[in-house]
Order: sequence, then structure tokens, then C-alpha cells
Amino acid sequence: MGGKVNPFSFRRSSSSGGNTARRRRTTKKVGGESSSLLLQSANTPSPSSPGKPVVVAVAKPKKKAGGARLWMRFDRSGESELFECDKSTIIKRAGIPARDLRILGPVFSNSSNILARERAMVVNLEYIKAIVTAEEVLLLDPLRQEVLPFVDQLRHQLSHKSHFNTSGTQGSRQLALRDTESNLTASGRWLPVNETADGLQAELPFEFQVLEIALEVVCTYLDSSVADLERDAYPVLDELAKNVSTKNLEQVRSLKSNLTRLLARVQKVRDELEHLLDDDEDMTQLYLTRKWLQNQQSETLLGGVGSNSHNNGAHHLRRLSSVRSASMVTSINMSDNDVEDLEMLLEAYFMQLDGTRNKILSVREYIDDTEDYVNIQLDNQRNELIQLQLTLTIASFAVAVETLVAGWFGMNIPCRLYDIEGIFQQFVAGITAFAFLLFLLVLGYARWKKLLGS
Repeated sequence: MGGKVNPFSFRRSSSSGGNTARRRRTTKKVGGESSSLLLQSANTPSPSSPGKPVVVAVAKPKKKAGGARLWMRFDRSGESELFECDKSTIIKRAGIPARDLRILGPVFSNSSNILARERAMVVNLEYIKAIVTAEEVLLLDPLRQEVLPFVDQLRHQLSHKSHFNTSGTQGSRQLALRDTESNLTASGRWLPVNETADGLQAELPFEFQVLEIALEVVCTYLDSSVADLERDAYPVLDELAKNVSTKNLEQVRSLKSNLTRLLARVQKVRDELEHLLDDDEDMTQLYLTRKWLQNQQSETLLGGVGSNSHNNGAHHLRRLSSVRSASMVTSINMSDNDVEDLEMLLEAYFMQLDGTRNKILSVREYIDDTEDYVNIQLDNQRNELIQLQLTLTIASFAVAVETLVAGWFGMNIPCRLYDIEGIFQQFVAGITAFAFLLFLLVLGYARWKKLLGS
């Protein structure tokens, strides 16, 4: 038994143990060299080399970058491009804090906000979620059905204005150079340029052009929604006034729910514009182009511009740059805190939203009037039922009195009236007349007390 080998023994020979050790060392060595490979040892011998294990290297699949969302970029000329980008890249590109991107997320999808930052403006108006800088627009989820009108209008207007500015650049340069010659005094100082006198018309800055398009699209959408609501509301309310039924009441309930949601959406946009109009500092921070030019001027001054004449020339060059790019709203001699153009822009759309809100309130007043009319109708019917019930109660009282008298004579008590012939008809007629007279008497008392209508 000592020299024989049990055929059912599970012990392996020394050569088999050496191969296993070598396999483990090979696996450890290869795994240390490349952590991205997954090594699998197969005990099945390979056809080329019987008795040896097969080592298969399988590459791990790359993890997809999480948080990437679809954006569309617009430049000043209206050129656009689609790209996917994560939050960190957008934060570095636009120079905004990370918490501002939460406003553009799904949690705040029903809110309306316009936030001003150092280099960008965060716009969240209804379904329009964008980051606007002095040079470009980053639009989130541009392929949504609701956002497509804004994309088309933004591309069309920016391209149109870019073409108009390009065609008029040469003439503007000549007029600007003529201004520089006519406004340079003998002392070497620049005089303020009167843009109206020279026929030049300054446009809104790029960020305000985008904001104006966004407000126009949102206000148009809200107006159309209110028009659809009015078109559906008045026939339903008129039908309810004619016939108070469960179906009509359900339609009015659904209509009122839609009206409440629409009023809340309009109110949010209106309140955001009102908040900006009440705070001049916030409106000043929205002038991104002005801040961008001021930063450029500061960098130029820090770069070695020392003479006063050269500083005044830099001021006027900034004026010429505004004419060339058609993005400056104010002239050079205006204060940095001037917000007249933005205030006029916001006031125009604030008044439009206020008119839309008044339309919704008028529809709600009509609904309230219809509900009051229906309640009056129901109260009137309820009063009629109460009067009918009171009349029946009086009649029941009179019949009860007659029944009481009949019950008295129905007892087996000896009475001389039973012996009188033909007394039954007379007695029944008498107590019936008494009951009817009692009914009229109580009914007249109820009318006298105005418990019953005439």
C-alpha cells in the first residue's frame, strides 16, 4: 500500500505543484505590470501545448465620463456648435461658481432666475437655461422641443445683426475717425463724442441682445398659452352656467388648475424682472461687455501706458471699439453705474408680463363670477327644496291631527254617536275640513313670517 498510488487520491505530484506556483507568479507579475488587464487562468489544456494552462488577457472597459450634458455654443456672429461637456469644464469656461449650475438643473426647472456674475450671466427663464458671457452663449439642452424656437431666433437675429454690422463697419470707421479729428483739441485732450449728432446709433451689448431674445421668446410663449386658455375657458364656463353637471364641473376644475399653474409661471418671471428693476447694483453687474472692456483697459494701463495723452487715447479707442463691435450701450463720458438701457429693456417686458398677468386674472375673475352664479343657482334650488319640505311638513301636521281624531273614535269605548245614523260621513267631512283649515292657517302664518316665498 505504501508504494501504490490510490487512483481516487486528490494529491498532486511535485511537478504539478511547480506548474501551479509558476502560474501564480506569472499572474502576479503580469497583474503588477498592467492593472488595466484582467487575467484569467484556464485549467483546460490548450490544443497547441497540451498540459499547460491558457492565460487570457481581457481589457477592462473604460468608464464613461459621468455628468456630461449637451450644450450649444453661439458666438457674436450667430455661428453655433453642439458639444457635450461636464460641469467642471463649464465652470472653468464661464467663470461661475458651481452652485449656479444647480439653478440650471432639473431641481429648479420651474423657477425663473437671472443671476449676474463677474464674467457671465446665468439665465433660467422657463425652459431656456443658458450661460451668457460677453463673447458667447452656452445653451443647455438645445434640442428640446420648447427650446428650438429660441435657438432659431437667436441664430437668425445674431446672424442678421452680424451681417448688418459688417456691411456698416467701413462707414462707421470713417465717421469714428472723423470724430477723433474733430474732437481733439489743441491741448491734446479728447472731447466726448456726441453720437446722436453724428448719426451713429449704438446697439445693445451682446449679452443684452441674448437676454432680449430670451425674454421675447418666453413672453410670446406665455401670451400664446394665455390665449389658448382664454379660448378654452369661456365656452366651458358658459356651459357650466347653463347646466350644472358633473362633467362641466370637472372641466372647470381642470381649467382652474391650468390657470393657477400658468399664473405662477408668469408671476415668477415678472417677480424676477421686478427684483432686477428695484436693484440698480444688480443691473450694473449685468453689463458684461462694459466690465470686459474695463478689464482690457486696466490691463493696458498696467502694461506700461503712462502718459495722460495716451490714457485719453485709450479711452477713445475703447469708444471706437464699441462703434466697431456694436456692443457698447453708453458713451465714454457716461458713468459706469448707468443702467438706463437695461432698465428700459426690462421695463418693456415687465409691462408685457404684467399685461399677461392681468389677462389671467381677468379669466380667474370670470371663473369666480361663474362659480358665484352657480352657487346662487344652487342656493336658490336649495331654498326651493326647503320651502317644499316646509309645505309638506305643514300638510303632514294637518293630516296627523285628523288621524288623531280618527284614532280617538276608533277605540272600543261606548259612545252615543255610534247610534246616530249617517253620522260617519258628516264626521269625516268635518274633521277633514278642520284639517284643511288648520293647514291653511299654519301656511299663512309661515308666509307671514316670510318662511315661504310668495
